[in-house]
Amino acid sequence: MNAVTHNFTPKRPEVEFRKGETMRLQPIRAFKAVSRLMADKEDTAAVFDLMRALSGDSVSKGYARLMKTPRGGRIAYERDELNDRLMDRAWLESFAPGTVGAAYLAHMDERGFTADGLKEISEQTLDSQVEAAHPLTWYGRRLRDVHDVWHVLTGYRTDALGEACLVAFSYQQTRSLGFGVIAFAAGNKLASAKNGQPYKAAIREAHQRGKACAWLPEVDYPELFAEDLEAARARLGIRPARIYLSIPPEYRDGAFEAAAAH
Repeated sequence: MNAVTHNFTPKRPEVEFRKGETMRLQPIRAFKAVSRLMADKEDTAAVFDLMRALSGDSVSKGYARLMKTPRGGRIAYERDELNDRLMDRAWLESFAPGTVGAAYLAHMDERGFTADGLKEISEQTLDSQVEAAHPLTWYGRRLRDVHDVWHVLTGYRTDALGEACLVAFSYQQTRSLGFGVIAFAAGNKLASAKNGQPYKAAIREAHQRGKACAWLPEVDYPELFAEDLEAARARLGIRPARIYLSIPPEYRDGAFEAAAAH
């Protein structure tokens, strides 16, 4: 007889969510994290620290909303781990030019990013529970893993303004207070360059875009990746980022660029 071998996925740790404990707001921690981020826009660890400090009940409410929709219920039942797909190079290369999947791969390759990059930083966050075996942490991982997909869908690049706009858009999609705080702080920092560019207007537009379009956490992303990018944007109601695109790329880092030069 031939020996049968099995590949076992390592078990995820268990976690208990207690009301008023693991999801409590931590304003001092949040203040320190946003201060670090405004000093260094590349400090992704500060983003995760801030999101952890201000997560509140946004994850549980988002998951409850997901479960109320037929598609969301199926996605939650299947518990697809998007990070595994997004790290599958052969899968990403299978999508035709012009599709969401092809645009995502180009976005990641252009910047030298991988989905595992965000995963590894999120795991290093103090008292992080993101890799635990729990429906709420699965939903949290899902929101983490779609960050760069949302960059592609919204058209926001990874300059300082693009990131500020995307977190404003994400706040409307997730109601996570951390996103709102980053958008507000970044808007003030960008505007301090006093160069006449409409940074705050671009961020307000991002809020409006996030509120007006479809609810993206319930999207079936493997199916979406095979769809034409422009057709997907139209179907989801994601309007063009007119104000963001009106700002020349060389101005999109605002005061962050000046700070980095010192």
